[in-house]
Amino acid sequence: MDSGQLVGIIVGVVVVLAIVAGAIYFSRKRKTDADRNRAAEMREKAEADQLAAREHEAKAARAEADAKAAEVEAERLRMQARGTQQEAQTVRAGAEDQLRRADEVDPDVVVTERGDAGHHDTEHLDARHPDAAPQEELRRDRAGRERPAEAGGAAGIREDTAAERHDTEGPHGERPRNL
Repeated sequence: MDSGQLVGIIVGVVVVLAIVAGAIYFSRKRKTDADRNRAAEMREKAEADQLAAREHEAKAARAEADAKAAEVEAERLRMQARGTQQEAQTVRAGAEDQLRRADEVDPDVVVTERGDAGHHDTEHLDARHPDAAPQEELRRDRAGRERPAEAGGAAGIREDTAAERHDTEGPHGERPRNL
């Protein structure tokens, strides 16, 4: 082997080593760049996930606030309903008291002492009027009042029989004016 061949082989080996070293260098650089890109993508995804997590936390906090507001509104509506219920009871008691006073004034309503519990055609005051005396009952005399058209003549006016007139006439044979 002559020295020219030896120099050629050495130069060839150096060139091959340089090519291999260059290939290794560029592949590592490419891998490092790829790792940097992948890390950047992972960071972006993590930031997006954190943003999404904050959005979910905000939605959860908003839902919690809405739920508390709904509870407050429901409690307010319950209190309003209780107030309206009490107002209705007050109005009902006033109306029943007014009916009781009207029954006391009405000459066609007879207030009697309750003697026997077997009468089913009487109205019990204690059932309708809790404030009324438990020993009273009302009986309405409706014999002389007008009835619907099917009970009387064609014009819907009721024709009284002699017995009915006798039941509703006053002490001097006169009919009361409010009938």
